Amino acid sequence: MKKTIVLFHILLVAACVSAVAQPRFTSNTEEYRFGQVEWKHPVTAQYDIMNTGDQPLILTEVEPDCACTATQWTRTPIAPGGKGTVSVTFDAEALGHFNKAVAVSTNTEPGVVYLRLTGQVVRQITDFSRSHPFLIGQIRIDREELDFPDVQHGEHPVMRLGVVNLSEQPYEPVLMHLPSYLEATAEPAVLQEGEQGTISLTLRSEKLADLGLTQSTVYLSRFAGDKVGEDNELPVSVVLLPDFSTLTAAERANAPSISLSAKSVDLSEVLARKSKARQDIVVTNTGRSPLVISKLQVFHPAIGIRMKKNVLQPGESATLRISVRKKHIGKRRRPLRLLMITNDPAQPKVTIEIKH
Repeated sequence: MKKTIVLFHILLVAACVSAVAQPRFTSNTEEYRFGQVEWKHPVTAQYDIMNTGDQPLILTEVEPDCACTATQWTRTPIAPGGKGTVSVTFDAEALGHFNKAVAVSTNTEPGVVYLRLTGQVVRQITDFSRSHPFLIGQIRIDREELDFPDVQHGEHPVMRLGVVNLSEQPYEPVLMHLPSYLEATAEPAVLQEGEQGTISLTLRSEKLADLGLTQSTVYLSRFAGDKVGEDNELPVSVVLLPDFSTLTAAERANAPSISLSAKSVDLSEVLARKSKARQDIVVTNTGRSPLVISKLQVFHPAIGIRMKKNVLQPGESATLRISVRKKHIGKRRRPLRLLMITNDPAQPKVTIEIKH
């Protein structure tokens, strides 16, 4: 009788742990509203996905409800507190209102989450302030940063930058100072006044020098003979991840596992009063083999980092110190974050957000 009771309690505890320990899918929005979209000019909705659970989140499939949309998504496991993306491109081939659903299959409960994109395809748009919110000279664009967040070696992801010509002169959309790993093509090659087009950027990941974060800057030409400067710069970020696809089940079971005391820091109150702020995060290896932090990189020159160890034995911890100098943040207050690349197959990329 006692054994039965003990067994019952073990099963009950296991069920409770299973119910609590699970990934959780959270999106920055469930419906992406485009407003007006010009006929035959494809547009892309990017959904920022966060794992608010306590187990790795896996996006197994992203299926639109029609052939008029194409999808890309984060295919590596998203660690607890980590972020991924789902990108949906709508071809805008049919005039009129559209309301499209995209089924995202995950390892959560329920197993399918639906995202939507809505808008109206029209022959001509007169107000581009919503669809292309960023203004560079007399050119409007639909994004001010070019990010390739999760790339495997050999992949060639494509990003599209929407552009609108508000000037009275014909305009050729050109990105200047492209790095060797990026190729750009514009369609159409020339935009008349009020017309919009697309610059397609193709990443050649085999040309990246190393794993982790690679940053560069490109410049959008606003007119013929334009020069480069802070007013027309667009930062480019690429994160190349290690490939764990060949690991066996036994190797995964004995792999390292990274755990952080916090996935984000808020230094805004201190920076409101002082010129510098800092905070410590404890990094622990909760796995069964040595944890190697092969890259520890920052996305912004205002951030300083210090960590004495980059190899942690099972059960070992180390302190990561993060500091931010206010004077280096700059006028364009871009997000501050730092990146870790590890040999944890469940969390090869760990991003820490820094509020300022």
